[in-house]
Amino acid sequence: MGKPIVYGAGYSVYVRIVRLVLAEKGIDCELVPVDVFATDGIPAWYFEHHPFGRISAFEHDGFYLFETNAIARYIDEAFDGPALQPADARGRARMAQIIGMLDAYGYRAMVWDVAVERLEKAEPDEELITGGLRQAETALKVLTSLKAEGPWLLGEQLTLADLHAAPIIAYFVKVSEGQKVLAEFPDIRDWYTRIAARPNFVRAEKVG
Repeated sequence: MGKPIVYGAGYSVYVRIVRLVLAEKGIDCELVPVDVFATDGIPAWYFEHHPFGRISAFEHDGFYLFETNAIARYIDEAFDGPALQPADARGRARMAQIIGMLDAYGYRAMVWDVAVERLEKAEPDEELITGGLRQAETALKVLTSLKAEGPWLLGEQLTLADLHAAPIIAYFVKVSEGQKVLAEFPDIRDWYTRIAARPNFVRAEKVG
């Protein structure tokens, strides 16, 4: 099989998720840079890969996908390497629940309302940050309640849930407020310390 192509920005959480899944499967990829925030707009050609102009998008041997969750599942099932999805229906449901919860309630608060607002804005909106921290606390509380016993979110097996959550939290802890909130949830703090030390995570977090 040919080398997969990932379209998107190296700094993007969702591009990093895809790269991390590929890394855990031992698969190299080509990253085609796409800046959806470019001042001159999204490149016209990119809409052929993602009709909504979001990232990430994916190509493999003439097969095209967009939406990170679909891409991650395809990578796990199409390539050799360690299984990244539970074998049982309840485990897969819990994995999907964690991913969906973070996408719906954690990502925006942790990444945009807290980290990006604090790091990128000359005059951060403190009210927005406060609300984001409050929402992040709720998301981390729920994540703690869903985490199984063991080193990873679903127990002994590293899954797509871990690989989805880690890049989101990596952005959150770029700011001191995020670090303080994460410290209030020791199970998730220790889990993040564990996954952040993995060589594949370190490589996937590198921009470019």
